[in-house]
Amino acid sequence: MPPPPATARLTRADDPAGWWELVNADDVVVTQLDDGVGEDADDADGGRGGGGADVPVATSSASMPSLVATMLRHLDVTDGHTVLDIGTGTGWTSALLSARVGDENVTTVEVDPRIASGAAKRLAAAGFTPRCVVGDGLAGWPSKAPYDRIHSTAAVRSVPRAWIEQTRPGGVVVTPWGTPYANAGLLRLVTGERGGESYGRFVADVSFMWMRSERPPPVTGAVERGSVMAPEPGGRSEIDPDLALENVHAAFAIGLRVPGVRYAHTWGDADPQGTFRMRLTDGAGSWASVRYEGWESESAVRQAGPRRLWDEITAARLWWEGAGRPDLTRFGVTVGADGEQAIWLDDPGNAVS
Repeated sequence: MPPPPATARLTRADDPAGWWELVNADDVVVTQLDDGVGEDADDADGGRGGGGADVPVATSSASMPSLVATMLRHLDVTDGHTVLDIGTGTGWTSALLSARVGDENVTTVEVDPRIASGAAKRLAAAGFTPRCVVGDGLAGWPSKAPYDRIHSTAAVRSVPRAWIEQTRPGGVVVTPWGTPYANAGLLRLVTGERGGESYGRFVADVSFMWMRSERPPPVTGAVERGSVMAPEPGGRSEIDPDLALENVHAAFAIGLRVPGVRYAHTWGDADPQGTFRMRLTDGAGSWASVRYEGWESESAVRQAGPRRLWDEITAARLWWEGAGRPDLTRFGVTVGADGEQAIWLDDPGNAVS
C-alpha cells in the first residue's frame, strides 16, 4: 500500500502562481491540519499546519467548487430566504449566499475562532457582511431563527434536533451525513410541521470532514488489546473482504447496518500484500480483523467482544445484494418530533434495521 499523501505548505506570498492555480481548480484545498495546532500566528492564507502527528489530519478546507454548486442547487434559496450557514471555513460559501439573498439574511457559524476571524476579514474585504458568529454548529444559532434554509459543510451522524427546530416548516436542511464506516451521503431534508416528522433523501455521494464533536475515534493498530475478551479461534471469511468496500453504495449500505463500527487497514512492511488486513472496532470492546490474502483459509478472521463485527459486515453486504444493490440515493431519513432518526430504503415504510 502507498503511504499517506504528503502535505506541503503553500501561501500566496511564497508562490502566487501556485496559490492561484489551487484557488481556481475544481478540487478540494486543505486549509488547516490538526485543528491548527502548531500553525504560525500570521498564516492568513492557509496551507500546512504542524500538529506534530506522524500523519497530519485535515481539519478544515475549501470545498470543490462543483460540489458547492451541487449543494447550493439542492438548498434552492430564493429572494428573501434567511439562511444559516454552518461551517464558515474560508467564507466562500457565505459570500455566495450573501450575494444571492443579501448579507442581512445570512448567518454563518464557525467553531474555530481563528478560522472565523480570518473568514470575517475576507468577507469584509470582498464587500460582504453576513452575521459571523463563533459557536458549535450542532446547536445552530437560535437568536436569528427560524430560518428558511440551513446549509452545513461538515458531516453529521444524525440531523441535530436544533436544526429542525430552527427551520420553518417546509424549510430545507442540506448537510453531509455519514456513519463511522462510510461518511458518504448528502442529505436534503424537508422540515415538517411543529411536532411532526421531517423527511429527507440522500441526493449525492459526498465526503466531508466531520463536525468536530462527531468525529469517530481512530482505529489504532492495537484495537485487539482494547477488548476484555480473547479472540475466538480463527475462521474463514464468507466473502472476499474487497466486497466490504467494493464501491460507495455498498459501503454506505453496510454502514447503515453496522452501527458504530469503523475500520482501518494495516500491513507489515516486510510483506505488505501477505499481511494486508482490515481491522474493525465498535469502540465498546468488540473488534475483528480479516486478512485479504487467503481470506478463505481457516485463519483469515479473528473476532472478539460482545459483537462479531466481521459477521455483521458480511451479513450487511449480503443484505445489500439481496435488496438489489441499491445506490445510496435510494435511501432516506425520517426525523421524529423527539429527534429520533430512522433510515429507510425507497419509502419511509421500508425501514433499514
